[in-house]
Amino acid sequence: MKITIITVGKIKEKYLRDAIAEYSKRLSRYCKLEIIEVADEKTVEHASEAVEDSIRSKEAERILKYVKEDAYVITLEINGEQLTSEQLAAKVEQLGIQGTSHLVFIIGGSIGLGKEVLGKSDYALSFSKMTFPHQLMRVILLEQIYRSYRIINGEPYHK
Repeated sequence: MKITIITVGKIKEKYLRDAIAEYSKRLSRYCKLEIIEVADEKTVEHASEAVEDSIRSKEAERILKYVKEDAYVITLEINGEQLTSEQLAAKVEQLGIQGTSHLVFIIGGSIGLGKEVLGKSDYALSFSKMTFPHQLMRVILLEQIYRSYRIINGEPYHK
């Protein structure tokens, strides 16, 4: 299976880049992983809703350039469905059984995803009602995808 993670913004912190590299390496035995970073827009503090909508739309345009028609799109949203690690593993496995060969996970920028991206989503996933920095969310997502493959393959890791 091919897994693409499309994310807004670059990772600046070395410790996060190191963690992403480690999970990317671990995942290479289970899937073909691609991480695509699109540029984020400058967000001014206390921006109006119209300005934030404009920012989300610009970022959405950049994101959607990389979403292939045959991909199953999972957006990370605070109001999405919360799953256990086992349930995420079951979802990934079931999609593969059903013939899905390309999963795309989308992580928005600091003010979330534009309605254009949300409209393309096949599944909204939430990791928590809490808000996480989108850079850290990339590490958390990679770890959970890795954990999913370990669970699917009956390999030790999951505790």
